[in-house]
Amino acid sequence: MSGTVGMEQGMLRLSRRTLLGAGLASFVGGCSSDRPLVDRLVVAGGERGGFYLEFAQLLATQLRAAKVARTVEVRSTEGSLQNLELLRLRQADLAICLADAAAQSREVVALGRVYENYLQCVVRAAGPARKLPDLVGKRVSAGPPGAGAALTTNRLLSAAGMHAERAPVIANLHLSDAADALAAGRIDAMFWSGGVPTRRLTDLSAQVPIRLLPLDRWLAPLRTTYGVVYQRAQIPAGTYSGVEQVSTIGVPNLLICRPEVPRAIASKIVDVLVNRAAGLVPAAAVGAHYLDPNSLIGTSPLKLHPGAADRYRTVHG
Repeated sequence: MSGTVGMEQGMLRLSRRTLLGAGLASFVGGCSSDRPLVDRLVVAGGERGGFYLEFAQLLATQLRAAKVARTVEVRSTEGSLQNLELLRLRQADLAICLADAAAQSREVVALGRVYENYLQCVVRAAGPARKLPDLVGKRVSAGPPGAGAALTTNRLLSAAGMHAERAPVIANLHLSDAADALAAGRIDAMFWSGGVPTRRLTDLSAQVPIRLLPLDRWLAPLRTTYGVVYQRAQIPAGTYSGVEQVSTIGVPNLLICRPEVPRAIASKIVDVLVNRAAGLVPAAAVGAHYLDPNSLIGTSPLKLHPGAADRYRTVHG
């Protein structure tokens, strides 16, 4: 992750009227209702083929339509951990992030809980693995270092007692590379945290029969150690070709920003999340709670941005 961010540091130049620009406060105050609040926003998304990037692209469209910003750039990233780093370096204005990863930062606040991620452990249906401990000593991708899935997977394996001599052999592959490696038999399993169905896994299931391993057995030790951010979630039967219903670990996805984002911007983004929700749901999404006004405010362990909190109070009366 650090190498990727390092290369990008010199590449991104924020304009004077970008949200993170020094003159924003006076600029926002002087905006008329028919002009965008800011000239440019940068949204940190996720990997190609995953929901983070798709959601970020839909969000960008709606932010432009609602005149929050004239232009909105969506960044393809490794996921939650890299997104937090981009916010810290002021190379992004908004980011999608898993709640468990966001809890590690004291530099961010939430604008809303936008949907649920499902931790998915994918194996070939023809293989012998039917439960998590079957992966001891096997070749497993936990996701790239900048992905929240890597954090959640490592915590899961620890909760399951799969460390030291009982650990799988971990590789940190990107989503598409991991799917290719699983199909070719170069790895025995891959972990992915995302909405369902994830497009790249749909493609994989059409290429080779797959199975999802149940993971909810380790929910209790995860919650004991890390809190109630982890929840039991059901992946419906037929989400991927030939895959039966399976119980797994769910983690909320949050739309986050830095605390200094002006209240006017945060409030306007909440309006987009509430009033333009239909335009923010990926077309293939199933089995998830998206952008419900009641669930949007459930951003624990992160606090809501004050401007977002004010707007939600208005929405809820």
